[in-house]
Amino acid sequence: MTSAPHLSATPSAGERPLQQSRLRLRPEAPVSGYVDGAWWPRSRDLAAELPALLAAPAVRLDGITRVSYGLAEWEAAPRRLVADGVRVRLNGFWTRPAHTLDLIAGDRRRLTLLVVPSDTDPFAAHHMMTSAARQDNADTVEDLFRAGVKRSEESTVDAWDTEGGRLPQQKTREA
Repeated sequence: MTSAPHLSATPSAGERPLQQSRLRLRPEAPVSGYVDGAWWPRSRDLAAELPALLAAPAVRLDGITRVSYGLAEWEAAPRRLVADGVRVRLNGFWTRPAHTLDLIAGDRRRLTLLVVPSDTDPFAAHHMMTSAARQDNADTVEDLFRAGVKRSEESTVDAWDTEGGRLPQQKTREA
């Protein structure tokens, strides 16, 4: 009897974590589109999700002091949060553009991220994040979502066809 492979919960030096990246940023570019990248949180609990997010873009945007988000998309969040010893102010708005979040540094530079809902199909989420992080991306949030859903539907049909599923043949009536 063979056993399943053992995966360590904490990767050793040189070993990559097995989880896929949940944040993708566009390369810095002179022209800006609607979003600077995409984030796919694991839940709708902003206070629980933000510490990991705030640590990631520090290479691009150091000293994040504010986060602006849409109130309708998240569970209730505190007005302030401490992440890695830094106080971050959370500003929720009812009028904020849907599925976006702004990370704002002390020097007022900002990153606008497409927020992929946590319950999104993985194929769609991957497509939305990859598209949002393209250097030449100028798609609107709506376009990114529409393309992600379409890609997910195509992947589902492709997988079904390769697994032996077949669409019924249309019978034609002979006159």
